[in-house]
Amino acid sequence: MVQEEVIPVVLVHGWGGSFQQTWHAPGIDALLEDVGRTVVGIDLLGHGTADKPHTPEAYGELGQWLLNTLSNESPVVDIVGFSLGALTALDALIAAPHRFRKVVLAGIGDGVFDADAGSRSQRIVDALEGVGSTDDTFSQMFVQYAHHPGNDPIALTAIMKRPSSRTLTRTELSSLPHEVLVVIGEKDFAAPADSLAAAFPNGSLAVLKNTDHFATTESFAFIDALLGHLAHG
Repeated sequence: MVQEEVIPVVLVHGWGGSFQQTWHAPGIDALLEDVGRTVVGIDLLGHGTADKPHTPEAYGELGQWLLNTLSNESPVVDIVGFSLGALTALDALIAAPHRFRKVVLAGIGDGVFDADAGSRSQRIVDALEGVGSTDDTFSQMFVQYAHHPGNDPIALTAIMKRPSSRTLTRTELSSLPHEVLVVIGEKDFAAPADSLAAAFPNGSLAVLKNTDHFATTESFAFIDALLGHLAHG
């Protein structure tokens, strides 16, 4: 009997993280392997072991960068993205839907449809460049993450200043037949995510109680939802 090939699971972290910090440290990669999945860990451009350009233009096409990075992997993969990783995975999904089967988008919400969502990013950039208000606790959290050991604050600032992506529309997501699970913390600044999940014909939503953005990938409820969605290759 010919054994059916198991589709790999690609794990993509968020801004200021890495595969090691976001997926390996809490054991998510090991849990997926325990249920028979093959894991492909990605360090996004500007993070971890990847190159760290200091110009915003270098980060203008992260979705295409991800597709190029996955070019030597299986023709079809499942993908899990958190925050910036989820935005990158979504861009790649729209550009090359044939490359993906099941999708998990965590830490992003209905703001992907908002053409005026740039003000929050500008607050973060101001804080990273030392010209923001020190009383802005939201943006100062990003400053702390940028200076974690192994991070390159200049590269991470450049990512925040990357050329603006076009605003997504619900219509273009409505043509994607993939099983998409959107996961958002109840206290995530990116919440709500109801409209994002509903835009996919086969979309579903998991809301993590009492969970903020940065605690998402360490939440037991997130891990349960992830495994439930991806357990079978």
